[in-house]
Amino acid sequence: MSARRFLSWQTTHGLIMAMMLTGCAVGPDYKRPAIDLPSAYPETPQVDKSNMEEGAVSAQWWTLYNDATLNELVSAALKNNVDIRKAIAQIDEAEAVLSDVSASLFPEIDLGASQTKSRSSTLAAQPLPPGTPVITRSNRITLSTAFELDFWGKLRRASEAARAQALGSRYARDVTALTLAGATTQAYFVLRSLDAQASVTRETLVSREESLKVVRSRAGGGLASELEVNQAEGARADAAVQLRDLERQRALVEHQLGNLTGKLDLRIAAGDLMGLPAPVLPPVGLPSSLLERRPDVQQAEQVLVSANAQIGVAKAALFPTFSLTGSYGGQSENLSNLFKGNARIWTYGPSVSLPIFDAGKYSARTRQAEARQRQSLASYQKSVETAFREVADALTNVQQTMASVSDVQARVDAARNALRLSRLRYEAGYSGFLDVLDAQRSANSAELALVQYRQLQLSYSVDLMKALGGGWSPAEMSSNTRH
Repeated sequence: MSARRFLSWQTTHGLIMAMMLTGCAVGPDYKRPAIDLPSAYPETPQVDKSNMEEGAVSAQWWTLYNDATLNELVSAALKNNVDIRKAIAQIDEAEAVLSDVSASLFPEIDLGASQTKSRSSTLAAQPLPPGTPVITRSNRITLSTAFELDFWGKLRRASEAARAQALGSRYARDVTALTLAGATTQAYFVLRSLDAQASVTRETLVSREESLKVVRSRAGGGLASELEVNQAEGARADAAVQLRDLERQRALVEHQLGNLTGKLDLRIAAGDLMGLPAPVLPPVGLPSSLLERRPDVQQAEQVLVSANAQIGVAKAALFPTFSLTGSYGGQSENLSNLFKGNARIWTYGPSVSLPIFDAGKYSARTRQAEARQRQSLASYQKSVETAFREVADALTNVQQTMASVSDVQARVDAARNALRLSRLRYEAGYSGFLDVLDAQRSANSAELALVQYRQLQLSYSVDLMKALGGGWSPAEMSSNTRH
């Protein structure tokens, strides 16, 4: 066969393979399942739309809190955290698997070369024909290929599954990034809350030290008993213990932030929680279709896409497998003649195989794939329903906490006034020191509650950001249609 004829043969069979590749693909084509969800959430926070920047929120939602330290911490976490590096490595692996699987759609061409030298026996039962050399040499070089025709779409379905897995790994990285940003922001708010609680406790400690001085002075003049002195000393000691415990908790949270950001020796100066602004929140009528943009929901859908494609892979094994094999090259005794026309060698031919008896093995594999697809469908539905609940919970928490802040502030104002009046009454001799102690405890409790509610307000806003998958755009806000 001449080189021209061989190239013509390659072209002809290439066209055949192209037709085979565009043939039918067994198994179901993926269609996103419909999930019955309400079009909007039952509760949304009543917010001032004039501060919503036309409804758009940056994907870097943590910057909405206008805190440079927080921005640096989240940036460091997204860059240095080991979970992020692991997720990126998993993406690289998934994309390599996709390249591996997709390469099966194309023929693999191998180059082989060999050189042999052999000697025949002159004492064998069958003597060598006259003129036959005792020592022979052979040089051989070939291009060979073996190619499975994807007539039933098995390879295409496998590539579809691998592509979904690769895309799912990217969404998994986004899940990790969103979770990490949320955890870092939450920990930072806890740290700032502890700073504020420590500040309140220091003021309480100063107040109780002043009360202790007053009681001791009154006791020296015979106007207060030793019991009142002991009570004042105990109240002062309680505040000191409380302060040390808050400092201990702050150190632990600082260690946690160091671990999240990959900076194990991290040190953060004290800051002001009460000065942090409340972030932009979605308006009334938030559509449930925003759930589609959550990376965990998108990841669950890609798992479903992959499982759906694997059904086609399993079903294709029930049908005949068509393959083409061939080789082309040269063989000669001398290297100088290896590429001459008379040295040409070639082979080619199609093959087919069909399972005749497999004891139900391939049918069982198909049922396995179908069962895994149903499991993935259930997992996808659960992820959507869980996402809806998490958004609804976050909206409720945000709304109720915002409504409670004014009540907590009123409690603080009343407790401060009660403490002032109790001191005046005690110093004037109209009431005992026990009233002052009760007023001090109430004031301290109310001040700490105000700080804690402020932390809850910020933390619940982070929960809402995470539940919605990060920022959003006006187009997403106005869309209630599932694609």
